[in-house]
Amino acid sequence: MTPFDKGPLGRSTLIVPTVCLGTMTFGEQTSEADAHSQLDYALSAGVNFIDTAEMYAVPPRPETSGASESIVGRWLSRQTRGKIILATKVTGTARGLDWIRNGPPALDRANIRAAIEGSLRRLQTDYIDLYQLHWPERNQPMFGLWQYEPDKERQCTPIRAQLEALAELMQEGKLRHIGVSNEHPWGVMQFTRLADELGLPRIASTQNAYHLMNRSFETGLAEVCHREGVGLLAYSPLAFGHLTGKYLADPAAPGRVTRWPTFGQRYTKPNVAPASRAYAELARQYGLTPTQLALGFVRSRWFVASAIIGASSLAQLQETLAATQTPLSPEILAAIDDVHLRYTNPAP
Repeated sequence: MTPFDKGPLGRSTLIVPTVCLGTMTFGEQTSEADAHSQLDYALSAGVNFIDTAEMYAVPPRPETSGASESIVGRWLSRQTRGKIILATKVTGTARGLDWIRNGPPALDRANIRAAIEGSLRRLQTDYIDLYQLHWPERNQPMFGLWQYEPDKERQCTPIRAQLEALAELMQEGKLRHIGVSNEHPWGVMQFTRLADELGLPRIASTQNAYHLMNRSFETGLAEVCHREGVGLLAYSPLAFGHLTGKYLADPAAPGRVTRWPTFGQRYTKPNVAPASRAYAELARQYGLTPTQLALGFVRSRWFVASAIIGASSLAQLQETLAATQTPLSPEILAAIDDVHLRYTNPAP
């Protein structure tokens, strides 16, 4: 493989490679030995950007909460810390994860501080390069929901208070840059506006789902992030494996979708299978695998700062990491848009 390009994350001074290794399978689908092999392989390929979260592994459950961070931490303890870009996330609220921090998680000062202390301990480090709010505390549609519903409004920690809590931790040296995840345009605008007006830390990135079957980022967030200098960390570029074509060949193929049928409900929507089939056929038409088409597409987008690649095994990582380097011609990109207009965002 050729070396991965690197560039600044948003307007920050953090320089990241265009591919990031995601770790949410570590401790559930992926054993510690295989996870460490993946980390070694990614690092040898020039991918020194690692993303995890306090609630991982997934699907979230008490027995594996924090397992991914602990596995990464034991590997990190043998590395030169300054050569690794480490990202993790604080769990939001309102998703029934009451076992995290012994109560309903929220994004107030006490919870953010408790969360980062736990992450630092599990990761065996004294600072986080990129600390992210895993999802907004406020009411908004996410994880397969697609309509904003005002009647579901609830009390939540003001964004200003969230930024002030993160600023304290930054001053203490426990984090260096901040980001959000699963955000919408209003949220990104509020975070950047308040930071600029009050002299608080600016978010460098938002980590959102982005792939051939979910291009909703392009509608509003692309403009907002471009104008506000916020980078996109694109997760699920293979749509839980749907864009590899494996579930077309065998609906019972091993994977998260078949192992946990109720997890990832956005992929149960009616146009997911037809869209997957159309993209797989398009890939074959141009002599590519569906994986190469899907990952090549995400890497081709001007607004993607880094694509987060996760794998359940070293062999899978070796395949997907190579596939991210697939160049796509203007002709192929135009053909992708034709399919997109037929099946627009079937898995938002």
